[in-house]
Amino acid sequence: MATHSKHFRIVQSLGEEHIGLEARAQADDHLDTKIWLRLLACSTQIEQQIRQQLRTRFGTTLPRFDYLAQLDRYPEGLRMNVLSRYLMVTGGNVTGLTDQLVKEGLVERIDDPEDRRSWRVCLTDKGRTEFAAMAAEHEKWLIDMFSGLPAGSKEALYEHLGRLRVHLVQRPAAAAVAADAAPAVDRRAPRKARSR
Repeated sequence: MATHSKHFRIVQSLGEEHIGLEARAQADDHLDTKIWLRLLACSTQIEQQIRQQLRTRFGTTLPRFDYLAQLDRYPEGLRMNVLSRYLMVTGGNVTGLTDQLVKEGLVERIDDPEDRRSWRVCLTDKGRTEFAAMAAEHEKWLIDMFSGLPAGSKEALYEHLGRLRVHLVQRPAAAAVAADAAPAVDRRAPRKARSR
């Protein structure tokens, strides 16, 4: 009963129009399901607000911001395949975005000193300047979004989410072993008996 009233306390705080993904949670759902829905709801809400702020303030998109952020971390530039892996998108997406950003003068392609057959992408001076302005604003938005949590709660949340990430990365290997050991389940519909 207490979990049911806790669910409705957040509905009362947010209002029905803002409950979003958490509306799927029921009082008798497992706590892990409720945590997943709350994480998803928070992540979605934060991402939507950042997308809107980037569009309104800088006329840019989150994928462009993320692309520039990766290059900002690597002043020597990144190979396209590495950039694609860091951004978790296809090479085609990175190529298209690179072409746009080169035309705008924000990034440039340079020869890769380690491999003459390939090249790296790096920020131009203009790209560095524009990204620095966006990054400063982005950090302010995040600080504002998380200002409702006390510092100790933020530290604990950061620590717990880190543990969850480690568990999720290590889990697939253990899950694969367990899946191999489990008997196969036939999910096909049973056949109807033939009449004679």
